[in-house]
Amino acid sequence: MKLNWLREYLANIINTSRIYETITLPFAEVRLEQLSPQAIYCRIKSTSAEALEHILIACAVYFLVCLGLYKLTLWLSVTGAKKKQQEHQVQQHNGTGDNTANGLRNTLQRGLRLRSVHLPNAALMGRVLLVIAHPDDECMFFGPLIYSLTQRDGCHVYVLCLSNGNYEQKAQSRREELFRACKRLGIAESNVILVNATNLPDDPNVEWRPDAVASFILHTVESLDIKAIFTFDRDGVSSHPNHCAVYYAAASLCLANLLPKACKFYTLDSINLVRKYLSVFDFLCTCFMSTHWCVLSWKEASVVRGAMMEHRSQMKWFRWLYIYTSRYMYINSMREINLSDVELEMQIHDN
Repeated sequence: MKLNWLREYLANIINTSRIYETITLPFAEVRLEQLSPQAIYCRIKSTSAEALEHILIACAVYFLVCLGLYKLTLWLSVTGAKKKQQEHQVQQHNGTGDNTANGLRNTLQRGLRLRSVHLPNAALMGRVLLVIAHPDDECMFFGPLIYSLTQRDGCHVYVLCLSNGNYEQKAQSRREELFRACKRLGIAESNVILVNATNLPDDPNVEWRPDAVASFILHTVESLDIKAIFTFDRDGVSSHPNHCAVYYAAASLCLANLLPKACKFYTLDSINLVRKYLSVFDFLCTCFMSTHWCVLSWKEASVVRGAMMEHRSQMKWFRWLYIYTSRYMYINSMREINLSDVELEMQIHDN
């Protein structure tokens, strides 16, 4: 009798364990079945298909929105330019303009700035200097900017090319190609300055001294009374050492406060590889991520492509792909560099 309580207690434990096995065994079998290799593969396949479908839908929506915004911007720019000209003629004739027309003009002008006028005033009027490292840089990277500036009355564009392109012993042909390309872009030969210095060779394996590059830039700025400088940023778009050296030389002038006070300093944005080959579909990203930009239509970009084709010695097969797929043939985005920006980037460079 004294052990009856123990027998009852053990019996309750055994019954409880049997009930637990009865309840959990089906779930355990299902779990084991779900963890089988075939089940795991099917689940991964299903999830991957759904994820891929969502990614494709998101990309399609982005491309459609971007293309629509691009087309709308170009339409507004053309319509705005025509309307502005008509308004100007009416005001000259009557002395005043209609308020409704003025409101429409202002709306259209907002679209115009999206295309090619979303640039600082210093770059639209006066003398602008484009500093590049090699012949063909002006077309491959700065084409939309040059085209936009040369279409403006009162804007004079100068190009300072710091090497003669003698990397493949083709200095003479590269020189002629540069002049022809600039002419196609609307820059007179007299506005193109080609440096032929032994300490600035066209060679990615040779490090350019910043002080040597800076002396050429400063002399050109002072002699031509330049109001705005455009060049590469610290990543040089393609990470070419000569491109980066041009930026650090110009930045050193800004850091040493040697540039004239009226002269502004702007750099071309370097972007990642995916955006670089999105062509016009990078327009939406540019609008949200950049402060100054210019965008060309297909017809306008054909002028830049034609200028690039003047560099016949450089037209390898991959450059044919580049001129039709690169974002830099349609879109340029820039930012103004001030002293605090230079100090920060110099610290990053030193580290």
